[in-house]
Amino acid sequence: MAKPRTSFVCQQCGVSSPAYLGRCPGCNAWNTMVETLEERRTGGGPARRRMTARAQPLTALGAAQAGRLPVPLIELDRVLGGGLVAGSLVLIGGDPGIGKSTLVLQTADALAGVAGTVLYVSAEESAQQIKLRADRLGIANDALWVLSETNLDDVLAAAEEHRPGLLIVDSIQTVAVDEIGSAAGSVSQVRECTARLMEWAKPRDIPVMIVGHVTKEGTIAGPRVLEHMVDAVLYLEGDRHHQYRILRAVKNRFGSTDEIGVFEMADGGLREVRNPSEAFLEERDGSAAGSTVAVTVEGTRPILVEVQALTTATAFGMPRRSANGFDNNRLQLLVAVLQKRVGLGLGGQDIYANVVGGLRISEPAADLSVALAVASSFKDRPVGPGTVAVGEIGLSGELRSVGQIERRLQEARRLGFTRAIVPAPARVGTSGVGLELLPAASVAEAIELALG
Repeated sequence: MAKPRTSFVCQQCGVSSPAYLGRCPGCNAWNTMVETLEERRTGGGPARRRMTARAQPLTALGAAQAGRLPVPLIELDRVLGGGLVAGSLVLIGGDPGIGKSTLVLQTADALAGVAGTVLYVSAEESAQQIKLRADRLGIANDALWVLSETNLDDVLAAAEEHRPGLLIVDSIQTVAVDEIGSAAGSVSQVRECTARLMEWAKPRDIPVMIVGHVTKEGTIAGPRVLEHMVDAVLYLEGDRHHQYRILRAVKNRFGSTDEIGVFEMADGGLREVRNPSEAFLEERDGSAAGSTVAVTVEGTRPILVEVQALTTATAFGMPRRSANGFDNNRLQLLVAVLQKRVGLGLGGQDIYANVVGGLRISEPAADLSVALAVASSFKDRPVGPGTVAVGEIGLSGELRSVGQIERRLQEARRLGFTRAIVPAPARVGTSGVGLELLPAASVAEAIELALG
């Protein structure tokens, strides 16, 4: 039997070549040629193609609700948008050692028996190593089947035999197909294996979860087209030296991409954190200078998190600006506003900002909290007790209103806070808030209210 041919296709312009070229002849881009398995067509040319689908008006289409498989892990179920959709392909990525295999093994145990048999395919570890991890996590389920195999054809043959309710492949970089000569983990192998898994799962309505490694740049190893092939991409984030893990959806065809799930790494595996605000503020010292509380919204959940800042005289001519859990460019912008509009002498100060707990804040509603933390550390005066701050800062030093402010303040009141510094233009209803509102039109007024 003849071996299928492979070609090299440019990922930028699509030009094909029978051999690898360092520079694409079509667009002159370097290192964009990727080995791809050629598709052999049988039969005649375009004249023999038969129309199998017909276009229809949008109004003539009925509304079909995709069947979902609820996941007993509430935090994972929230990120997925209400469960696993039948026939969907879910990609879970994260740094090495962050807990990806632990998460999928706990998911397999939770769904085994509920969804029927769950087939866990491990291409990195032996079945005995999986058993050792299961014993450590306290998992013993007869409906959970384990297969240690690296050949994808054998994996699909086993899946066809058992017909599981859920198929898990850990990881996609370690399985391969025989038709492609490159090693497992190469761009062509990763893309071809993902395509075959998708072709197997869709007509059988069986959800598939695959684990993917993350490169130094923080992206899924392999081509970016891999993220476009799957239905959902979930990232497990966090510091390996901290106990909290954040599960975030960066793509979801069947749900929102704003939701996050919070887990705590314990001896018995990943434990769900149902109230992350209390967890993030558990060890906060409210009397320390340079500490404020930000109220961020992730999806439908408001979360309170501590923001710390430290300013110190620089020992060199170029002051350093460093942020952990916050955009470094945004920190530099806020420092410039504090210098120009407020008059704080930060030109000779090293400034460090940190979001406690490993959470990353990307929305501008945390601008005011970061600015107050920097001003508090610089003046060495703590922010008033029981105070939260919400607001976006403009380049002119003005405070701008943010969305869902009432929900943010209600969460702050539930956790025992009594005062809230909010932008003056913000429309906050007085019913149900129960906080002392301190409106401020500029960041300078907010600093006076917080440190006065």
